[in-house]
Amino acid sequence: MVATAAITVSATAACLVPATADNGPATGGVRHPVYVALGDSMAAGPFVPRRTGPLACGRSTHNYAHRLAARLGARDFRDVTCSGAETGDLTAPQRLTVLGAHAGAAPPQIDALTPGTTLVTLTIGGNDAGLVGVAGSCVRLSPVSGYCQDTFLRDGTDQEAARIDGLGPKLGAALDAIHRRSPAARVLVTGYGDYLRAGGCWPAVPLLGSDADWLQGSIDRMNGVIAAAAATHGAEYVDVRTPSEGHDACRAPGAKWVEGFVPTAPAAPLHPNARGEQAYAEVILARMAQ
Repeated sequence: MVATAAITVSATAACLVPATADNGPATGGVRHPVYVALGDSMAAGPFVPRRTGPLACGRSTHNYAHRLAARLGARDFRDVTCSGAETGDLTAPQRLTVLGAHAGAAPPQIDALTPGTTLVTLTIGGNDAGLVGVAGSCVRLSPVSGYCQDTFLRDGTDQEAARIDGLGPKLGAALDAIHRRSPAARVLVTGYGDYLRAGGCWPAVPLLGSDADWLQGSIDRMNGVIAAAAATHGAEYVDVRTPSEGHDACRAPGAKWVEGFVPTAPAAPLHPNARGEQAYAEVILARMAQ
C-alpha cells in the first residue's frame, strides 16, 4: 500500500478455525487459514499493479485479498475475484470481455471452494445494481445541466432503488451455496465504501451535488441490503463505508482510497486504489478480531 490506513486491529483473539491454527492478535485472531476470495472489481483491484490471472478480470496482487492472505499467513489461498462479476457469476460461468471483445469465460467462482475452506471473503452486488454505469450516465460538464437522478424515476418510484433492493434474494441464495460448498468456513461479506463526499466536488468529479448525494445514498442503500442478507444467511458483514469516510474520490491524491473518473493513481475509475485495497484489508482484519 502507498500509506497505511489509520485503523487499529483489536487485540481480542477469537477461535476462528480448527485447532491447527496459530492464533494471534496481530492477525485478527487467526493464522494459516484455507482462504478463498470471491467477488467483483472492488475486490479484484483492476489496474492496481501488478496484474495476476485473466486480463479481463483485472485482478491485482495488491488487492485486499492478497494483503489479507499475507497478513494471515494463509496456508492455501485462492483469489478468483473478477471485474464485472455479478451474484450469478458465483455459481455459473462468467462471460469475459476485453475492449468489448469476447475473451472466454471464467469458471463459477464457487468452484474454488472446498469442504476444507476455512475463510471466505466476498464483495458483490455493485454490478447487479449497475452503479458504475449509473454513475457514468450522471456525468455533467455544465453545472446547469439537469439532474440524472430524475431519469430513474418511473411513476414516482426510484428504479435504481428497486434494482438495489432486488439484490437481497440473489445474494442470499449465493451465500447459501457458499455454505453448502464450505460448511466450516467463516464467511465475511464486505459492503462498499465512501465514494463521494456530501455535495460532491464538481467539476473535479463531474457529478452535480444532488446527483452525488443520490449516488452515495444508493451505495449506502446497497450496503444495507448486503448487511441484511449477510445477517440472515450465516455470514458476517464488514462495514467499509464508515472507516472510509474522508477518503472519497474528492480528496487529495494522498488521502483518497477510491479514484474518480480520471484516476490520479493506478486504479480503474470509480474503484479503490492500492491505498484503498490495503485499508479494506485492515478493516477486515479488525472485523475478524471482534
